[in-house]
Amino acid sequence: MLIIWVAVAVVVTVFVCWCYFTAQRLNRLHIGTDAALSSLQAALDRRADLVGVLATGAVDDARRAIDVPLAPGRFTERAQLEHRISSHLRQIEGDPPELLERAVFRVDTSYRFYNDYVTRTRSLRTRPLVRLLRLGGTAPLPEYFALSLNDGEK
Repeated sequence: MLIIWVAVAVVVTVFVCWCYFTAQRLNRLHIGTDAALSSLQAALDRRADLVGVLATGAVDDARRAIDVPLAPGRFTERAQLEHRISSHLRQIEGDPPELLERAVFRVDTSYRFYNDYVTRTRSLRTRPLVRLLRLGGTAPLPEYFALSLNDGEK
């Protein structure tokens, strides 16, 4: 009888530890997702700033893009403005300045990092046992940000 109680205690302890570490991992993934979103916002704002200065007629679109925060629920609006920024970027004649090339590279990198974090977070959050036990807490499920990566290329 003692062996059964020890076995049950071990199983319960392992299950509780799994729950704890899974919740901690989800917390770290959400923190990483938020940091990646902030990095993407900064990269998009920097690129919009540079395009607004370098491309004729892009100032209004750049200002509007910078004024729209990159926040869940507003991704579509920001993506449309970023598409317009990208079209202004294609209109810049000659070789783009190195500063602009760096800004486009940062947007590409930040975009990939953010969506990678979203993929990993959603993958863990949508597992049946994680959902059943509500290990994700009350945090909303992160959204993907759709940005055409080839928009900025000439």
